[in-house]
Amino acid sequence: MSTARTSAVALHGVSASLVEVEADLGNGIPGFTILGLPDASLNEARERIKAAARNTGIPLANRKLTVNLSPATLPKYGSGFDLAILVAALAADHQLLASPSTLYLAELGLDGTLRAVPGVLPAVQLAKEHGLDRVIVAEANGNEARLVEGIEVKSARHLGQVLEFCGAQKELITMHLHHPGPAVAPAQSTLASTSHDEADLQLVNGQQEARLALELAAAGGHHLIMVGPAGAGKTMLAKCLPTIIPPLDDSQALEATAVHSITSGAMHEVNQLQRTPPFVAPHHTSSLSALIGGGTAQLIPGAITRAHHGILFLDEAAQFNTGVLDALRQPIEEGYINLARARSHQRLPARFQLILASNPCPCGRNFGTGTGCTCTPMARRRYFARLSGPILDRVDLQVRVNPVHQSQLLSTAQNESSAIVRERVRTTRERSQERLRPFSISCNAQIPTQILRHDLRYPAKTKAALEQLAARRGLSARGIHRLLRVAWTVADQQQHTAPTEDDLAVAAHLRQSLENS
Repeated sequence: MSTARTSAVALHGVSASLVEVEADLGNGIPGFTILGLPDASLNEARERIKAAARNTGIPLANRKLTVNLSPATLPKYGSGFDLAILVAALAADHQLLASPSTLYLAELGLDGTLRAVPGVLPAVQLAKEHGLDRVIVAEANGNEARLVEGIEVKSARHLGQVLEFCGAQKELITMHLHHPGPAVAPAQSTLASTSHDEADLQLVNGQQEARLALELAAAGGHHLIMVGPAGAGKTMLAKCLPTIIPPLDDSQALEATAVHSITSGAMHEVNQLQRTPPFVAPHHTSSLSALIGGGTAQLIPGAITRAHHGILFLDEAAQFNTGVLDALRQPIEEGYINLARARSHQRLPARFQLILASNPCPCGRNFGTGTGCTCTPMARRRYFARLSGPILDRVDLQVRVNPVHQSQLLSTAQNESSAIVRERVRTTRERSQERLRPFSISCNAQIPTQILRHDLRYPAKTKAALEQLAARRGLSARGIHRLLRVAWTVADQQQHTAPTEDDLAVAAHLRQSLENS
């Protein structure tokens, strides 16, 4: 029998599916056919595989080779199947032994070099769940694969090393290992820890109200919008947020690293779990698909998925297309995005913290008395109307950021550093998590309405004050619940057992009306 089987993984969105690679050598006109809905890059694997095998000293047999990727109804994308197909083809020719319980995951260079591919972390997790014994990956993906415990990982730099491990005759193998390996960028976790080194709250003078809102946003996981003139410090404050948020726990770090592995794993080497919350800041010209994800044949994760368990920062928010911003409504509420196309459907994770920054008007000088503003009233209304009411209603903290006075800006007095604020945030979160542990909730912003109404008790005076505030401001039901969640965070910060009237007043003050900013 001239057939052999190996295992590979197909990626769709941020999910992985196990694929059985079957190779058959038959009689007939020599050829190489790949079945199982391969895309263009996978069809091109035929030439890469033939060249890599020939340059490694064990060429493919000059016979009719048929490769089937099962399940055949599942579309296959990318170059990660190269190694699994080649090993199955040589095993069908009895040149080596291939085990279906081993996952082969690497792209092949023409000289036999093994190259990194995206999605190794979720692929190895899937292999472990399905009881596979071993994973063979490129050397650049080795550290990433070893993040999953309980499964044997072998990494190789050249195809010859893999063939030797599979029992091929050593005297036939030719390896050229003198060339340098492909350049890869540092791990994303390292990038995240260094890219924000310059963004420290110690550099922010004044802006006490915005600093408080930022601290509460970090402590409770609340969404935040800052509206103010250009140069007031909105962007710097937003970039300081990752420096005051505690590190991700094991489960969150694993999910965030898996998303990064799929979206950028072939470009950035992943050496450790991503403990720093991801910070994603798309440009205001980003399309709908770039923000929420999309595509035709293959659905690609967007910015909201790359910001999973982290921060999505939309600078110049009023410059974004209105339809793009409104597409955030469902992910903000539910923590995931459902993408449906004619031929595919994917549910992508999107549990992000939304931070918005916007000028009050096109010229950016409509603050205070507004005497410096050159915009017409219609231009101001049209500009800020791009931030629709339903979107603003979903943002817990809404603050104005006015310019800092020159005396404060040039002051040499020491400000609180991010490290000091991060310690306070950690203490506040611990109080929140202790109260929410029975409900399996990690922060106040994620408290469901049912629990907020019936399970979390607060004083009657606070309830009466909330009713008066809601009536005076005309708050929606969603607005009332979001205001109450912020009040719980303020109470945790002040070490109160439940929100007091003062805590509610602070939460209400940090949820200002911005339409006339």
